Amino acid sequence: MTAALELAGVSCTFVSKDDPGQRYTAVRDVTLTIGTGEFVSVVGPTGCGKSTLLNVAAGLLQPSTGSVTCFGQPLQGINTRAGYMFQTESLMPWRTARANVMAGLEFRGLPLAEAAEQAEGWLKRVGLGGFGDRYPHQLSGGMRKRTSLAQTLALDPDIILMDEPFSALDIQTRQLMENEVLDLWAQKRKAVLFITHDLDEAIAMSDRVVVLSAGPASHPMGEFQIDLARPRDVAEVRTAPRFIELHNAIWGVLREEVLKGYAQQLKAA
Repeated sequence: MTAALELAGVSCTFVSKDDPGQRYTAVRDVTLTIGTGEFVSVVGPTGCGKSTLLNVAAGLLQPSTGSVTCFGQPLQGINTRAGYMFQTESLMPWRTARANVMAGLEFRGLPLAEAAEQAEGWLKRVGLGGFGDRYPHQLSGGMRKRTSLAQTLALDPDIILMDEPFSALDIQTRQLMENEVLDLWAQKRKAVLFITHDLDEAIAMSDRVVVLSAGPASHPMGEFQIDLARPRDVAEVRTAPRFIELHNAIWGVLREEVLKGYAQQLKAA
């Protein structure tokens, strides 16, 4: 499988602004490959550096050591072949849903009429046809997430980076969004690097799940192939015997790291 994205021996160490002698290593010696068309999830305890790795993949953060390649080429600066869907709200409140989706297309120099047409098409694909004139404050949380998804996919990125995009949603809306992402992903099979705290979500959506250790100096502890048949419904697949087997196997590796992370948080409190 061709590597869409490859992190090789990546470490990220941060230096305190107040005390240059104080350093914190978020991740250490991380090697991770995402193949073309592969859906890979990374799970781990809170504070283990999952988002740090995503920022490295996006080119927003330079690793202290190691290298990043995108389709075989060294990544230099922002990863222009990747689309990033953030955990926090990323819509511009002064722009309508349509204007938010077409923003990236405008920045690329697409004529306004063509950008608006493409944006409207993507809003329809995520179930928001007819809501293009609504502002973010007029949309529900799920609708705003759908708009953000359309905004990311409208640019047709070769790699999709997702940082716990559905964590703030209620369970019903979350499952609808998860299925929506899987349906859209199946149409073009883009490479996806998906960050989540939810092990069920990771298994239900992914081809492969990577487990990170507790921080500091987080590193991969295990890697699991998810051999569940596709297409999948994220609610129904959770009752499959193989899903339960995979969950038990991954949780067997993850549980100890979660406990370590929790203990570290108590010490810091």
